[in-house]
Amino acid sequence: MPEKNGCFDLKQAFHPTSDGGPSDETASKDEWNLRPQSLTEYVGQKRVVESLSIAIRAAKKRQEPLDHIIFQGPPGLGKTTLANIVAREMGVAIHHTSGPALEKGGDLISILTSLERGNVLFIDEIHRIPKVIEEFLCPAMEDFAIDIIFD
Repeated sequence: MPEKNGCFDLKQAFHPTSDGGPSDETASKDEWNLRPQSLTEYVGQKRVVESLSIAIRAAKKRQEPLDHIIFQGPPGLGKTTLANIVAREMGVAIHHTSGPALEKGGDLISILTSLERGNVLFIDEIHRIPKVIEEFLCPAMEDFAIDIIFD
């Protein structure tokens, strides 16, 4: 099953083809124009698309931000594309970063403080974030607040 508690395992829901297209991790802005812009344009992964459609419709109906989502799977399965589609469907901005780019707590804090209600934060390669960043990220996701201690 592709969805479990907001976690979408794209590896189970997608059968890759060798179409020679760019991977999500290397695509430029020009290549984004070739990507689907909405869930109705997205081909494949029917269960994932259906679950996301329901979640997006429900959040819009409640006039609330979408709950946290984790996309997991090997490179090239559409995680970045889906994150961009979610932001577009919700009508909010998306902010991209990567796990290795977040070296200090301040790196994450500067991103979090620039987010507006409902914005999407997409962290590529989140499994590579340092432990100290996890200690900021988890409370921020759970409580929508962070504790900052100044020396």
